Amino acid sequence: MVGVKMAAAAAASIRERQTVALKRMLNFNVPHVKNSTGEPVWKVLIYDRFGQDIISPLLSVKELRDMGITLHLLLHSDRDPIPDVPAVYFVMPTEENIDRMCQDLRNQLYESYYLNFISAISRGKLEDIANAALAASAVTQVAKVFDQYLNFITLEDDMFVLCNQNKELVSYRAINRPDITDTEMETVMDTIVDSLFCFFVTLGAVPIIRCSRGTAAEMVAVKLDKKLRENLRDARNSLFTGDTLGAGQFSFQRPLLVLVDRNIDLATPLHHTWTYQALVHDVLDFHLNRVNLEESSGVENSPAGARPKRKNKKSYDLTPVDKFWQKHKGSPFPEVAESVQQELESYRAQEDEVKRLKSIMGLEGEDEGAISMLSDNTAKLTSAVSSLPELLEKKRLIDLHTNVATAVLEHIKARKLDVYFEYEEKIMSKTTLDKSLLDIISDPDAGTPEDKMRLFLIYYISAQQAPSEADLEQYKKALTDAGCNLNPLQYIKQWKAFAKMASAPTSYGSTTTKPMGLLSRVMNTGSQFVMEGVKNLVLKQQNLPVTRILDNLMEMKSNPETDDYRYFDPKMLRGNDSSVPRNKNPFQEAIVFVVGGGNYIEYQNLVDYIKGKQGKHILYGCSELFNATQFIKQLSQLGQK
Repeated sequence: MVGVKMAAAAAASIRERQTVALKRMLNFNVPHVKNSTGEPVWKVLIYDRFGQDIISPLLSVKELRDMGITLHLLLHSDRDPIPDVPAVYFVMPTEENIDRMCQDLRNQLYESYYLNFISAISRGKLEDIANAALAASAVTQVAKVFDQYLNFITLEDDMFVLCNQNKELVSYRAINRPDITDTEMETVMDTIVDSLFCFFVTLGAVPIIRCSRGTAAEMVAVKLDKKLRENLRDARNSLFTGDTLGAGQFSFQRPLLVLVDRNIDLATPLHHTWTYQALVHDVLDFHLNRVNLEESSGVENSPAGARPKRKNKKSYDLTPVDKFWQKHKGSPFPEVAESVQQELESYRAQEDEVKRLKSIMGLEGEDEGAISMLSDNTAKLTSAVSSLPELLEKKRLIDLHTNVATAVLEHIKARKLDVYFEYEEKIMSKTTLDKSLLDIISDPDAGTPEDKMRLFLIYYISAQQAPSEADLEQYKKALTDAGCNLNPLQYIKQWKAFAKMASAPTSYGSTTTKPMGLLSRVMNTGSQFVMEGVKNLVLKQQNLPVTRILDNLMEMKSNPETDDYRYFDPKMLRGNDSSVPRNKNPFQEAIVFVVGGGNYIEYQNLVDYIKGKQGKHILYGCSELFNATQFIKQLSQLGQK
């Protein structure tokens, strides 16, 4: 029985809850107490790729070390025996993982084994482990076997994604393939439901579920309702007992889960964006909170005829600890560039201080690692030692964001992303367009073929009236000349024909951007960011379709868009198929989950929306997180006949 009672008085974020659960697991499944004296028990952590993806956004190597983890190794790597150390396993209950664990038992690799399964293990597989332990006469060494129900990845306090490994199994393409069989669809839905179930166990709450009819989201809702219901029925083994008491933020009211289907809005995932986090995800390699940059090192000062230097790959973690990131990840890009510049200037003012501190400590030439090791008691040193690491950390963050923002800026300038963003906003909000779409498509300097394709698809998706055949041919020719692959358009055409029968086109609200004149005036001449010619666009809050649907359901507004959404309450004894909510009060807590994939644009839009609502919380989740490039690729595969 996993105790889910968390006596958190304040609203504990899903990030905190999952972190607490992981720390408890690493502490041999006993709650982790911070201030206990003495050394932690040293142990090794063995995970598979799934476990690695869950742990890496939440716990740094240093935090693992503080928890006593000396080594963390992949299950399927060659591992040497360490006979006097306990091992904590954190893996999915798959055939091959279990075979490998049984092999570890037979080879007597560790002193004792704490087996933790990311998702619930079946009875049969549990018996396999028991048999292997018997055969290896290692029964006493297997200390504990736990189902952790942690099969989802938390990226932010208020954002989670189902999986990263094998994500093509639950991708938009997988769900929308025309040739998918019923059994394949069942498998996809079961995978999604299993993760959502784990999410609610970790959250410690049973939601009220709403979903649109006739979509994949509805299939998920029906299965999730059934799974929660069965778990609540089985009172002895229910994972939700006592969730009304002491479950913190949910003590009086249950959360609302809104399941939406990606198909309600295909324009947003293709949209060029203007906020920092979404831009990083769009143009750089940003993955599970880590961004990988290629640093181009020039050919200068190398002997004539030498090969240009190899590009250095650097990776940076953009974490909640990073205050600059937390503050600016939702800001429009020009604002970010300006803030980085200000931070840099305020740091330069302190840089002399750093030099002074180093000289007091007689550490002019020393590297920064050695400095943190010193602690001498003289007053001078004490103050120097305490303020130096802080300044160096500040410097590290400034360098990080200077590099990341510069990389983003290069893309904006090279591809004229500001022009695309502004033009797409106009299309989506049905404002009059100042220049023709064909001009942008045929402009060789504006963007990559993919940028042009994204723009055209948004136009095609948002159009009330599909362009006439003749016009379409003209667009197709221009796109082909620009080097675009037309497969995504094939799929979107079929999709639109199908969606048209189902409902009216989605509206995106009214105009959104006001250009504020060119940025060159905002930026002082000494700035690192040469923003010459990039438009300084300011955003007005506009609710995207997903946010609008959430707003209707959370605030109990009547709206034709959401009035026929199905209503499920797993706690009701008899499930009844109705759209009529029993509870007429607005919700305080809601989880929006997009079946078929989500993006940072929607996440940011929800975050901005909830800022204006006192005391309300929203979580955004999606079956996978893709950027436009990855999404176009899926559309292209769907369009290939």
